[in-house]
Amino acid sequence: MIALHATGLRKSFILHLQNGMRLDVLHRAGITARAGQCVALTGPSGAGKSTLLRALYGNYLVDDGRIAIRHRGEMVDLTRADTTTVLALRRETLGYVSQFLRAMPRVCALEIVAAPLLERGEDPQTAREKAGAMLGRLHVHPRLHNLPPVTFSGGEQQRVNLARAFVCDWPVLLLDEPTASLDPANRDMVIGLMNDSKSRGAALIGIFHDEFIRDAVADTALRLEPVKEDA
Repeated sequence: MIALHATGLRKSFILHLQNGMRLDVLHRAGITARAGQCVALTGPSGAGKSTLLRALYGNYLVDDGRIAIRHRGEMVDLTRADTTTVLALRRETLGYVSQFLRAMPRVCALEIVAAPLLERGEDPQTAREKAGAMLGRLHVHPRLHNLPPVTFSGGEQQRVNLARAFVCDWPVLLLDEPTASLDPANRDMVIGLMNDSKSRGAALIGIFHDEFIRDAVADTALRLEPVKEDA
């Protein structure tokens, strides 16, 4: 079953500090992700891999094209969805793991991880129990659960970031270098979490520069190339 299907995506940026020069990053890009499978985005630096992920999440508005996501049993076009629908997609269907945790000062790790469950209406006590279990699975020591992640190491922050994503069962999960700051043991744990998500029917789309990780989780690959100037 197709979980996400994007076609004809165009995205450019205006460089105001370069006299308004236009930088074309995506040109007629497309991708299809099916339930239970992982698509790895590959290609050289500057090919638009991160731009594509952010467009699929709605952080970047595309200049043209369609992004259809299966939500509540129907294919919804993210490029034309209103704000209420986008928020519902992000709450129920579409997860995203960035390379960095944007931690709020004074908000503890446990609350950060529990937040997406609470947004779905989960009982607070149950949400915190699930959050604590996921933090433990990612080797975040219990003594850190009630501390703000702004004080953590880079690897610890990324594990909190990953716990926040994997504590929910997302039908579609976007991953931008999810293991970049992790040691081998934690890397292997995240590989297991990604494969668990696939086994539950999630569609994953990710950037994995580590070939070992890509081979361990990806079912197919989509190679992107930099846009030619005359495109």
